[in-house]
Amino acid sequence: MADAQALDEVVAFTSDLIRIDTTNRGGGDCRERPAAEYAAERLAGAGLEPVLLERTPGRTNVVARIEGTDPSADALLVHGHLDVVPARAEDWSVHPFSGEVRDGVVWGRGAIDMKNMDAMILAVVRAWARQGLRPRRDVVIAFTADEEASAEDGAGFLADRHAELFEGCTEGVSESGAYTFHDGTGRQIYPIAAGERGTAWLRLSARGRAGHGSRVNGENAVTRLAAAIARIGAHKWPVRLTPTVRAALTELAALYGVEADLRDVDALVDKLGPAARLVEATLRNSANPTMFEAGYKINVIPGEAVAHVDGRYLPGGEEEFRATLDELTGPDVDWEFLHREVALQSPVGSPAFAAMRAAVEEFAPEGHVVPFCMPGGTDAKQFSRLGITGYGFSPLKLPEGFDYNALFHGVDERVPVEALHFGVRVLDRFLRTA
Repeated sequence: MADAQALDEVVAFTSDLIRIDTTNRGGGDCRERPAAEYAAERLAGAGLEPVLLERTPGRTNVVARIEGTDPSADALLVHGHLDVVPARAEDWSVHPFSGEVRDGVVWGRGAIDMKNMDAMILAVVRAWARQGLRPRRDVVIAFTADEEASAEDGAGFLADRHAELFEGCTEGVSESGAYTFHDGTGRQIYPIAAGERGTAWLRLSARGRAGHGSRVNGENAVTRLAAAIARIGAHKWPVRLTPTVRAALTELAALYGVEADLRDVDALVDKLGPAARLVEATLRNSANPTMFEAGYKINVIPGEAVAHVDGRYLPGGEEEFRATLDELTGPDVDWEFLHREVALQSPVGSPAFAAMRAAVEEFAPEGHVVPFCMPGGTDAKQFSRLGITGYGFSPLKLPEGFDYNALFHGVDERVPVEALHFGVRVLDRFLRTA
């Protein structure tokens, strides 16, 4: 069980990991090894035998296994990534890699995404070692590289090249779930992720006839691409309810005392108030234009124009996504995947989900646990190649006014010390009993 030392260590580990700059700028520009060595040293201090694995020098992953008390039980994976997105110091109230603890809050890049969870995992397993405790199931711990880019050096590499380390794992837990969502009316909701939309990062290109800017040109590549981008940006995707989102809407409707009329989902969501934020991004596929590149001089019509789109599709929605993009881009614009990952759907009626719910409710009895689908993605996509069902479960009890989602990749990322203490207690309860 989480002891006083575990509560101290989770704060110290979070701060220490933040101070290790593991900024992932994309294109391979990152070095996670110092953070991996830090984690491995603390796992070894708990009597484990961590292995460090690299596809690319410096892009280091750590994997260790804890033997459970029930050899007939399936194994459980708990994983966290070591890399973080960039942060500009001039934009922050404190230096983003200071790991400063001020007024009961740990500040810095990774405090929420997700060095806090990495620290929780380390604190829990070290507490077990001190007390001679073991989980019921084998628990495989993985700290990964490259989650904030393609995961090719991280979870993808582990799943493709080191599947034997995850033998027996049927379920896994990681980031983005079991945090406090305050709805503004006094209710505290704890969403646990049981699904993820698929990733579809796209490159669009249009070709045309290059020429002088003063001439009539009916084959202008910029015009063709701009028209396609405008159609994509204005498109209203139809509602497509997945089992997870259906369950979320049903439970939220019951919580708010409204009829769960799934024939008019938009009207139902309007009745949920601020809690609509938990489901509104996962009712549909989406495609958001994010970049546009064309031309090199104002009086020259270029022969090509390029744009990028961040697309996401629901479980079961990839075929519709592809067909819709073909229609919206039209005959004059080509598109291709720059990066594609699968959508995930996890059962909300599973024993693992029930164990997560019970762990949260034990330490937050005033809270309301609901399932939800993540609009984005995590390393669970890569581990799904091994048949591992993924859930988002990195518990934090947050105070009113603390906007968890706004701090992901945001300025002044931070986490309260008390939230980390709650997370250690809940994670310990779940991992020992799941």
